[in-house]
Amino acid sequence: MRLLHRRVIEVAFHVEDHLEPLARLMHKYATVPMSLADACLVRMAEVLPGSTVLTLDRDFRLYRKSGRQVLPVIMPEDL
Repeated sequence: MRLLHRRVIEVAFHVEDHLEPLARLMHKYATVPMSLADACLVRMAEVLPGSTVLTLDRDFRLYRKSGRQVLPVIMPEDL
């Protein structure tokens, strides 16, 4: 949070710009269930080529980006 307040890092993802894709993701993974936060991370991975999600949440092994593409993730067990 300090880095955000000092503007060292910036989160340039605006939920309102991605409402439909987020709703589709949350509907697709409703049985998991997918949270809005998870959907945002998957969507960011879709729009930011070459990105990888760092997470503790094993549900990310199930999620796919852009339909069927494996979502690159780093989990502590991978380190």
